[in-house]
Amino acid sequence: MSLNTTAVRIKVTLKDVKPEVMRRLVVPVTLRLDRLHLTLQAAFGWTNSHLFEFHAGEERWGIPDPDGDFGPQPIDARKARLCEIVQETGAKTIHYLYDFGDSWDHVIKLEKWFDKTPTDGLPLLLDAAGRCPPEDVGGAPGYADYLDAIGDPTHPEHENMRLWGPEQFDPNVIDRKALEAAVNALSGIWKLRRHKLRSK
Repeated sequence: MSLNTTAVRIKVTLKDVKPEVMRRLVVPVTLRLDRLHLTLQAAFGWTNSHLFEFHAGEERWGIPDPDGDFGPQPIDARKARLCEIVQETGAKTIHYLYDFGDSWDHVIKLEKWFDKTPTDGLPLLLDAAGRCPPEDVGGAPGYADYLDAIGDPTHPEHENMRLWGPEQFDPNVIDRKALEAAVNALSGIWKLRRHKLRSK
């Protein structure tokens, strides 16, 4: 990453999940981590219903508990940017943990840096594979059990899991247009906010 770097292509893969759930995006290097969180929520199809943290090296970034009741606090993700993680830790891979109960570990690989690239229209979803697991399914092990149950009509939990989860869930089928629209909407919202701030 150089001083002229404006954007980065990232490949984000949900760890320990089969079939593979992967998203490839281009994001501004100056993206705040709370906004990177929202970008990943939109790109994967999560519902933003749980806490999150980013990990690189020995550092953690998230939303600190206002009461400080849960041990050492993470660095505030609302005050840190993606480029700062890279500069401070030298990381080429960052982990994004979503839902501390289910512990969905997203492995973010920094694939390619872009210098002097316009950042209007970013973030941008380039590629997507695999449907996001249902929320609260029990993490990677629970998701594997869920897929076994809904895929086998003779499984003792087949009917319960079929009724509990999304209708006609297929782990290989994604709604690419819906994911792109969700990511594109973030770009529009942040652009509007920047415009309002500049006009004040």
